[in-house]
Amino acid sequence: MKLSRALCGCAAVYAAALSLPAQAQFFFTPHDMTAPPVTGSEPRYAADFPGATPLEVRSALVWQMRAALNVAALQCQFEPTLMSVPNYNAILFNHKDEIKKSYDTVSKYFVRTNKTLRAGQNALDHFDTRNYSSFTTVNAQYGFCQTAARVALRAAIAPRGQFGKIALEETATLRNALVYWGDERFPRHPSVNAMARVPNLDPRCWGKRGEWVEKTCGPMDTALASNTVR
Repeated sequence: MKLSRALCGCAAVYAAALSLPAQAQFFFTPHDMTAPPVTGSEPRYAADFPGATPLEVRSALVWQMRAALNVAALQCQFEPTLMSVPNYNAILFNHKDEIKKSYDTVSKYFVRTNKTLRAGQNALDHFDTRNYSSFTTVNAQYGFCQTAARVALRAAIAPRGQFGKIALEETATLRNALVYWGDERFPRHPSVNAMARVPNLDPRCWGKRGEWVEKTCGPMDTALASNTVR
């Protein structure tokens, strides 16, 4: 009996380990993408959703987060240990009610702010298209996929009704991950100071034989040329 219990315990631990994404899928030190949570009251959201209520803006952020994780599930399959697809499917199952409610609220917003039902549907379609396009990246794929994998795991195991909270807390972080940062330990594009360092070319500072006249201009400064040549 004790042996069987021990084997069951080992199996449970092994299964749990398999369900979690690896901590380091790529051999590089990623940039810290962490950003403060959003509230939905930021100017950019007011511009994106004019006349929207706080509930409508929050619902739009929930729907945007779902779109972002959908893009990640499609774009990040090249690295299976990220668990992008299984975790996204778990999100759709565990948070289906909250996601559907957010979609219904966003749909009603576009219908309310357009003259006709058809115009509202077209506006919603454009909104969805922009959503998916805005989370597509090539250069920053590694950083985006790692960040999205962490967010997806957090959302997949979160209690039902908490997906909106995660969307507010992780939206800005996921946006940061769309920017290419590269390896933080070994930068591929090191900065090079190419500023020319030439001596002061003021004629008063040079003698007839081309020697520096320290008595007139002080110690020679090779940093930058003078702008006061007369």
